[in-house]
Amino acid sequence: MTRALYAAGWGYVALCGLVLLRPRVAPPSAPHPAGTPFRGEAAQWFAEMKPFCNTVEVEVQQQYRPAPEGMQGAGYSAACYALAGKIDRARDVIEKLPASQRSPAAGIVFDVGHPVADAGDDQSAGPIMRLVVEYQPENYMALYHAGMSEYILGHTDLARAQLERFLEIYTPNDGWRSNAQTVLDRIAGR
Repeated sequence: MTRALYAAGWGYVALCGLVLLRPRVAPPSAPHPAGTPFRGEAAQWFAEMKPFCNTVEVEVQQQYRPAPEGMQGAGYSAACYALAGKIDRARDVIEKLPASQRSPAAGIVFDVGHPVADAGDDQSAGPIMRLVVEYQPENYMALYHAGMSEYILGHTDLARAQLERFLEIYTPNDGWRSNAQTVLDRIAGR
């Protein structure tokens, strides 16, 4: 009996070793709605800059270490300003791009700001999502999050406009649509 337990124990250790030593395959990175993937020099810049994307440090850090040139650099720079609550500054960065590059840059802002909305930080998420909607008026998730944030913050007119537009675009009969309709009913007093 002791030999059987001894062999079973070593077999278990060997199995654990195989599991730990097998090659790991990273999941593919998901592109944002405009199709620009999160990789490259601009994404690396943002990863290093993100701890400084706050109201105290964002301006100095971005002057000291500007984002890489191009649409992705501008998108990540705008996202950093947006996370810091400097929405006008984020808009300025996007506006400096050619018109054809503004929507993809706003897509980067959306991808960076979406976790803020999902976490329920309505004061921060609302302005970020409104900025995205300026450049991506058909981004239904930005409309949804902007509308919900505006509702929570008591801005019912803005919430109504954004959620009504969301319902026009987003047709699946699911929880997102149901939540938007419930909030619109509350705003209407139903």
